Amino acid sequence: MSLSSSTRTSSPGSRSAGRPAGGGSTRLPSGRERRPALAALAVILILLGAAGSALIALNSGNRTDFVAISADALPPGHRIEAKDFSRGDLAGATGGLVPWSEASKYVGRYTTSWLYKDQFVTPENFTKDGQQPIPQTGALVGVSLDAGHAPSDGLSVGDVVQVFRVPGGNDSSGSSTELVGAATVTSSAGAITDSKTSANSSLNVTILVPQSKVGMVAAAAAAKTLSVAKLAPGTKTDVANGSN
Repeated sequence: MSLSSSTRTSSPGSRSAGRPAGGGSTRLPSGRERRPALAALAVILILLGAAGSALIALNSGNRTDFVAISADALPPGHRIEAKDFSRGDLAGATGGLVPWSEASKYVGRYTTSWLYKDQFVTPENFTKDGQQPIPQTGALVGVSLDAGHAPSDGLSVGDVVQVFRVPGGNDSSGSSTELVGAATVTSSAGAITDSKTSANSSLNVTILVPQSKVGMVAAAAAAKTLSVAKLAPGTKTDVANGSN
């Protein structure tokens, strides 16, 4: 009796059965292979977070305290008290502002223009040390100017103006009269023309005039017959105010 052999050699076709064509592998990465990539990503995120925190801390360290206004509004000529100031911090370009460490130097001085709540201030917003807001020989007069009675582009604090009384609406034969040769504008608000509606408006200014001219200037302003003309910067004024 003969026995058949169990060690028969497999055919080439059977050996290749079950293998993908081309010999390539399509196996997905295992969990162990993904762990190093996730760990590297976590490290990168941690480093980015640390860098961001360091940048924020660096910028915060560059902030400096400056003097700001605590009151709702302070008019020109107001005598500064400690309660008028508050502390505010800023970063970046802050040249010209009054540092909080120097706030006490300005207590007792006078404002030279309108100041408003939370506004940061400069030395130019106050009189010089020992300087009075109104010279002994002068007076501050407020006037309201309509179109045709002031430059159309308005007036700014520090401008020098010549003040006239002009003929009224029913007096076309009269001539203008100079009231003040050169007066300083100490406050300005409003405009001749409203920038939004282009309608005629009023320009309200305060001017420093000689005491002897107060009555005439006030009367012309009340009668709407007062006009001003802007003079060249640096023109010597009738009342010295410390800036000329």
